[in-house]
Amino acid sequence: MSTARRLLELREGEQARLDRIQRYMSGRHDSVYVPAGARAEYRWLIERARVNILPLVVTVVAQNMYVDGYRPAGSDENAAPWRIWQANRMDARQHGIHRSVLTYGAAYAVVMPGKPVPVITPFSPRRMTALYADPVNDEWPILAVEDRLENTARGRRRVVRIYDDQARYTLAGKVDGSQLAPDGEQWVMRHGLGVCPVVRYVNSADLDGDGVVGEVEPLTDSQDQLNMTTFNLLMAQQYAAFRQRWVTGMAPPLDDNGSPIEPFRSRVDGLLVAEDPDTKFGEFGQTDLKGYLDSRESTIRHIATISQVPPYHLLGQMVNLSAEALAAARDGLDRKTDERESLCGEGHEQTLRLAGLASGDSEAWDDMAAQVVWRDTSARSLAQTVDALGKLVTMLGVPPQELWERVPGVTQTDVERWKKAASDGNAMDRLNGIIEKQMEQFGPASAVEPVPDLVS
Repeated sequence: MSTARRLLELREGEQARLDRIQRYMSGRHDSVYVPAGARAEYRWLIERARVNILPLVVTVVAQNMYVDGYRPAGSDENAAPWRIWQANRMDARQHGIHRSVLTYGAAYAVVMPGKPVPVITPFSPRRMTALYADPVNDEWPILAVEDRLENTARGRRRVVRIYDDQARYTLAGKVDGSQLAPDGEQWVMRHGLGVCPVVRYVNSADLDGDGVVGEVEPLTDSQDQLNMTTFNLLMAQQYAAFRQRWVTGMAPPLDDNGSPIEPFRSRVDGLLVAEDPDTKFGEFGQTDLKGYLDSRESTIRHIATISQVPPYHLLGQMVNLSAEALAAARDGLDRKTDERESLCGEGHEQTLRLAGLASGDSEAWDDMAAQVVWRDTSARSLAQTVDALGKLVTMLGVPPQELWERVPGVTQTDVERWKKAASDGNAMDRLNGIIEKQMEQFGPASAVEPVPDLVS
């Protein structure tokens, strides 16, 4: 119990930062300045001055990351742990890992033995924390703690699970974390893997051990600046973007109670007339909103520069861009995606090796050379890509089958089906060749023995 309390205290140090990131991702940003006694109209504008651009920064990168296979060195077939990956629906659940890594800077996956296959469970850092002796160089943590709230027939309770290199220990207590006690007779589940079965994914490689940072936290100040500019724009639109008229030299008429009333009703086809020759009419100039709009665009471009996301993704402006211009605009995003795939790829490979160990496959556990295969999501013309791949085949002699997976939009399932169809086609060609050779050697007449004439 003391270990659980220490680990929970360790988690408290990072939860405030992670909760703030989650608030910003969901659009609950820090408010702009509100003076004392602000009217309801002022507060109404504040609520509508939030332009949440941070989820798009994460989405643009996450949509370029998709694991499509797991290959041993020198093989074009998926390794045995890939079956465990697909049985755990990780084709879809991998996106939760990638988004958590990009949002918070880290994510976790737990692999536990199970039937018929081991169980892979992804976790956000808001639900799990791992403790490493050396957080920079250690492959496996010493301990890990999972913390979550669970609904039961008697109400909500807090469930805490602790993982070490031999077992998982489940404790349960009140929502506030008090009265933690072993959860039933089966509160200890022994896995016997010899390592703590928790894999950590990171967004960046930090050799100083100062912690990892996601894509959202560095942009929160820019998000606040964008909200402030948007609020000022709404204020200008509400109070000063239209021309206001004024009248001098004229006393307003009074109603039956002696209160002044509005002397004119402005309308498109109306005309303002006054009997007093000293009366003068005029209007105030309207506020130019272009400065506010330019300021907002400048802030969004600044966010695009910091996040390496092409500005056209955030601004929605894409006019007469050539293929070369698009490639240049995506260059930073492609380099960033390559780095994130490299970092997350190591985590996926570690998870798949651990899944092999949990299934009793020592060969898969010892295979350090197997690599995950990432789907090619680059924005390229299909005709241009196929033409380039065709030149690789004809000019450099690369086998066509090795290039099929590089065709944009083609999945690993498509490639495997194509290879099977090609293999079946080759088998039929060989069979036809054998038949033709036999026909040439013996001739069509000698290929079949003549049937004797039994009637005679």
